[in-house]
Amino acid sequence: MSFRRLRHSVRALLVDPDDRLLLCRARTPDGYTVWITPGGGIETGETPLEALARELVEEVGFELSTEPSHVWHSTIISPDHVPGFDGIINDYFLIRTAQFVPSPTLTADELAQENLTAFRWWERSEIIGYPGPDLLAPRSLASDYPRLLDSPVPNPPIDLSPPR
Repeated sequence: MSFRRLRHSVRALLVDPDDRLLLCRARTPDGYTVWITPGGGIETGETPLEALARELVEEVGFELSTEPSHVWHSTIISPDHVPGFDGIINDYFLIRTAQFVPSPTLTADELAQENLTAFRWWERSEIIGYPGPDLLAPRSLASDYPRLLDSPVPNPPIDLSPPR
């Protein structure tokens, strides 16, 4: 049996009353540009929700005030996906909120170290029809996001893991 070192991360699907989704533009270590949901790694001693609350304040200045629904889960096994790890586990939480202007508490230099370069609220139709050139993450966002909005909150979370 092979043991893998996986980075466990939490991510927020911040959705406004018009179903716009807040995404962060990031550069990957291998040079791709990808629009991702805010969030990041769980630090030692943190619960997933503590990590989510911390990441949201740091990256977009959002104060988590309720316990969000855990809607998606994904495990990606790929040594190239996250430097220093064999892959990543992402847990996604749905948060309905009024639209706001992202106001990170991280400095510009700290955001650059996190590879974050921009923030934008995306219309549902923009996500569905996005032709690139940047990537959207998770890769199935264009189909899974509308499905999430059109269905009851899943319980248990939907597994978005790519086939191995």
